[in-house]
Amino acid sequence: MTDQQVIDYIKRQSAVGKSEQQIGKELLAKGVTKEQVERLKEQYSSDETSSDSKKNKNSKQSGTAGQKLEGTRESRLRKALEPDDQTISKMGSIFEIMMPDSLAIEEPDTITKKKIFGHDIFTNKALSFEPNENMATPADYRLGPGDEVVIDIWGASEDQIRDYISPEGSIIISQIGPVFLNGLTIAEANDRLRQAFASKYAGVADEETDVSINLGQIRSILVNVMGEVNVPGSYRLSPFSNVFNALYRAGGINEVGTLRNIEIIRNGNRLVNVDLYDYLFGGKQNGNIRLQEGDVVIVPPYAQLVNIEGSVKRPMFYEMTDGETLAKLLEYTGGFAGNAYTDMVTVNRATGKDNEIFNVENTDFASYRLRDGDIVNVGVVTDKFLNRVELRGSVARPGMYAITPGTTTLREILRQAEGLADDAFATRAILYREGDNQELEAKGVALADILAGRTADIILRPNDMLVVASAKEILDQGELTINGQVTNPGDYPYAKGTTIEDLIVMAGGLLQGASTARVDVSRRIIDPSSMNQTENTAEVFSFALKNGLVLKGDPEFELKPYDIVEVRKSPGYQTQRLITVEGEVLFDGQYALQRRNERISDIIRRAGGVVEGAYLKGARLLRKMTDDEKAARDESLRLATHTAEDSISVDQLDLSDVYSVGIELEKALANPGSSYDLVLKDGDKLVIPEEVSTVKISGDVMFPNVVGYQPGKKLSYYIDQAGGYGERARKSKAFIVYMNGMVARAKSSSPIEPGCQIIIPSKPKNGGTNWAQVLGYISSFSSIGTMAATIYSIFKN
Repeated sequence: MTDQQVIDYIKRQSAVGKSEQQIGKELLAKGVTKEQVERLKEQYSSDETSSDSKKNKNSKQSGTAGQKLEGTRESRLRKALEPDDQTISKMGSIFEIMMPDSLAIEEPDTITKKKIFGHDIFTNKALSFEPNENMATPADYRLGPGDEVVIDIWGASEDQIRDYISPEGSIIISQIGPVFLNGLTIAEANDRLRQAFASKYAGVADEETDVSINLGQIRSILVNVMGEVNVPGSYRLSPFSNVFNALYRAGGINEVGTLRNIEIIRNGNRLVNVDLYDYLFGGKQNGNIRLQEGDVVIVPPYAQLVNIEGSVKRPMFYEMTDGETLAKLLEYTGGFAGNAYTDMVTVNRATGKDNEIFNVENTDFASYRLRDGDIVNVGVVTDKFLNRVELRGSVARPGMYAITPGTTTLREILRQAEGLADDAFATRAILYREGDNQELEAKGVALADILAGRTADIILRPNDMLVVASAKEILDQGELTINGQVTNPGDYPYAKGTTIEDLIVMAGGLLQGASTARVDVSRRIIDPSSMNQTENTAEVFSFALKNGLVLKGDPEFELKPYDIVEVRKSPGYQTQRLITVEGEVLFDGQYALQRRNERISDIIRRAGGVVEGAYLKGARLLRKMTDDEKAARDESLRLATHTAEDSISVDQLDLSDVYSVGIELEKALANPGSSYDLVLKDGDKLVIPEEVSTVKISGDVMFPNVVGYQPGKKLSYYIDQAGGYGERARKSKAFIVYMNGMVARAKSSSPIEPGCQIIIPSKPKNGGTNWAQVLGYISSFSSIGTMAATIYSIFKN
């Protein structure tokens, strides 16, 4: 439909009294798209908002020129086509209704309605039951008040007359007067008009001028829909409307209403009875007559409503007429479902006092008459089979098989299943069988002997089930393990015939540091028949390899399940061990250790010696922690901090994996090879700073400060430089951290060296030691990892 056709349709249907929802449904049924609805809605919504301003403007311009324009043919045509304000307002509501999901019928969530066959036909939004107004006027259509007639005259005289039939049933023709057309068919009205026009137009009598009458705008008729419908009342309908159109306008039939005996009353007499099942099952519309003015459609309550449950194609409620049988009900349902038990159905019936159940054999379906309230139940066949056997497990084609005259034994059924699978454990299978009292029994079967003909075959029974296990499940296949110097050490599945060389290949080959001089294999001791405990815990085999092959040992040696192969590291393989020298040396940077037990003095000599201005007392050695050292550090901190008086979580501390080793570089260089000259390790970092001339005082002093170093000055001098002790200073627990990583209790005689840090702890309010504060003082100075034990001993002593 075009946009103009949509507007015209809304105007016409509104004039005959249709609701906005009905008009919206009918437009959707006529193919009006969502996009067209949205476009029209946007267009006429803006027109409606601007209508007031246009009215005011037009009222001011209603002079002579406006009156002339109003009288032109074009303006009259434009005014006839454009919707008026009332139509625009109604169009907005209709377009809202036509949006997606707006036409869905709302039903209470808490009410479960009975599913009655056919009752949803008039509430389905996909069906509009709209009368066809584009059809030719039916031959038996009779004109009435409100119909517009269009009279065309051509030939010797030409004219066109349009007029509406008055409530009195006539039209007024100029120079002729009233012509009565009420109750006439189109053909009868055409003859009457020819007689009337013979006196006005020459040639009508001798057929030189022809006269034709057609319908223009059609009238509406008033029809009453009563009884068991959702919205009973009086409805204005198109004169082309039939019984189905009227039921649709009334919202369809409710749960109590009948579909089988709808009555049409005309002029006080029962005209016809309509059975909707004729239409629903056969497409017949025998009783669906066209309605006339004043007709009454009555929907009485149903006479018999029967519920059918179980294994049918459409289980639900069906309305039955008097005399209809069980066979007819099954026909309405579409017949039995595929798994239905068809020999007998059960019928539950209320007799007025009690309930009874009836078993109806299939031979009585055609004669067994149903009553209102009957409940018919169709059962399903049992899951038992008369000739079924099942094969499970390691067979070529497991599944269900039928016992037939050619396959009655175990050997024959396995032949039909194409035999056993390759991994089948044929020594013994399990046959499950129903006993005499229907209990499940298990029977061991020597399957290999039966297939080879060494044992008598077994006759199968219905519902037998043979389970053939897999040898992989029965026998422990085990696995192989390879550790050490291979690319991918780990566990690998065992396979018969696997050698050491094969397992090394599966593990990705040997690493560069692998020893080929010795590869060990350890094997479990297995002796199922032993009666005594053995002293040995494993068998060990050693081999030498060359070019991936066994050079020393049994070259035919095969691995067994759970063997462990250990590829050891070659004692002649060493990776470079690097240390770093930073600071005041001639050539700083990384150096590779040339031999074991290389010492600090050796590296200083290789680095060209220390340069002038180097502060040897402040030299320190930084070393990476091993896993054992990390564990020891964490335990020391736990002991030092987790006490009854105070505690701090190790996780809250910024712990480094590098710690400081206290050294005395001057003595190490003066006494090479002595205990002062430490042996270096891989990853060590030797830092030799420049001359430092400051001392840092921190903790519970009046003014934490960094002051210049004064040779010979004692501890008290530097405390005074920080303003003295604080109110809560714990003087007896003061300590000094030297640049070379050493820690000492601060006493009056303790030497103060350039670059050191004097730390004065505080007394916590609740007693004990504030470890978070103490460790915070030194965390920025050096690693607290290895100082923890020293600091702990200072505070506890």
